[in-house]
Amino acid sequence: MTAPTRVLVCDDQVVIRTGLVTIIDAQPDLEVAGHCGDGRAAVELAGRLRPDVVLMDVRMPVLDGIAATRLLAGAGVPQPAKVLVVTTFNLDEYVYDALRAGASGFLLKDAPPEDLLHGIRTVAAGEALLAPEVTRRLVGKYATRIRPAAGTAPESPLTARELEVLRLLADGLSNREIAEALVISHETVKTFVSRILAKLGLRDRVQAVVHAYRHGLVT
Repeated sequence: MTAPTRVLVCDDQVVIRTGLVTIIDAQPDLEVAGHCGDGRAAVELAGRLRPDVVLMDVRMPVLDGIAATRLLAGAGVPQPAKVLVVTTFNLDEYVYDALRAGASGFLLKDAPPEDLLHGIRTVAAGEALLAPEVTRRLVGKYATRIRPAAGTAPESPLTARELEVLRLLADGLSNREIAEALVISHETVKTFVSRILAKLGLRDRVQAVVHAYRHGLVT
């Protein structure tokens, strides 16, 4: 049998935290590894318990969720955690900051339980929890903030075909849409995406999109 996905729940509101724990523990393929109410405790528990996914609130005492996410999954972290940010605040700025800090996904607390569970499973599988159209709107809005000055981008290790796939991915296309645009199979697209992530040292599609904007591959 496959071991259940272990989740660390971090939220400062006891009622919400208890509800999340109850929903997660009721699933046969998921289990709560631990829970806490502030960002500092989240970082300490994640380091000790090594959960598969960290469910992180944004606004918490001692250390906020964005700062905690940066410590767990940000640039330079040797073994980055998979962080799913969950918040009541539907603000682009929070999404942007969370993803820049290293989060693999973003979900609102008023989402139905099935969406929450799907989000945990998606992030645990190493995928990003952002629909292509959300990625396009979000990263496009902040493109000027994440793109460096002209001439600072290093030479890309990607082949011409891989760059083509990356540009389409950054434009918000799903794997199936990329396959249709390039007249190749869905499995071939998945292979290209995996190669792109491996060559660039990226964790998921969201980081790939940010990389594309940062290096001026898309506008």
